[in-house]
Amino acid sequence: MSQSVKRAARIIDSIAAEPKSIARLADEFDLHRSTMFRELQALEEVGYARRRRDGTYALGFHLVALAQTSLESIDLREVAAGPLRRLHKSVGNTVHLAALMESSIVYVDKVEDANGVRMYSRIGAPVRPHCSGVGKAILANLDRPQRDAILAATDWKKYTENTITTRSKLDAELDDIAEQGFAVDDGEFEDFVNCVAVPIITRAGVVGALSVTAIRMVQDLETLTARLPLMQRTAAQIARALG
Repeated sequence: MSQSVKRAARIIDSIAAEPKSIARLADEFDLHRSTMFRELQALEEVGYARRRRDGTYALGFHLVALAQTSLESIDLREVAAGPLRRLHKSVGNTVHLAALMESSIVYVDKVEDANGVRMYSRIGAPVRPHCSGVGKAILANLDRPQRDAILAATDWKKYTENTITTRSKLDAELDDIAEQGFAVDDGEFEDFVNCVAVPIITRAGVVGALSVTAIRMVQDLETLTARLPLMQRTAAQIARALG
């Protein structure tokens, strides 16, 4: 890790303990005040520090929001662990759990197919929102600004013949998903894989989604959609536990 990154991390730790002035921080880190000012400016630009009215510096709101989002995703994984595994025991297929984190969607848990069929997805990896069941299930339950933020970095790559590659087509499908209460991935990322996904919606709004995934030749979408009542009960149970 570079010295500048280490120093920035230590400055964040310092102002997290209590708000401090430039002079006090400069003394603490044995830096010239102008150097410390530049360090704080850089942290302020990305929302990791903020200057208070009294001239001291405290943690920035963006950093606080990131911490809160991280805690929420941890809560989701912990709360969902039991219900997710009971769902897996009932269906046998690969079960995914994805969480909404700031302006991205991330896989936070996964239980592999009971028959040993491995899926591409990985815990901690970002979800491709335009061609995944969990991604579309979450997007369909977000307002326009939140949806825009998540899709801003989408490359709209055509992975298969069924991949949606335009915003207008995706928005039209998201309207249908919002109305019917579930999303599908009909071979949109890998043409031999399909899945059904349902959102997890608390009083605060959508926080994530869960899905059941299978190789198309083993179980098609019609077979997977028959599992929707069980999936929806599981999602509702998780949502109630989250409050």
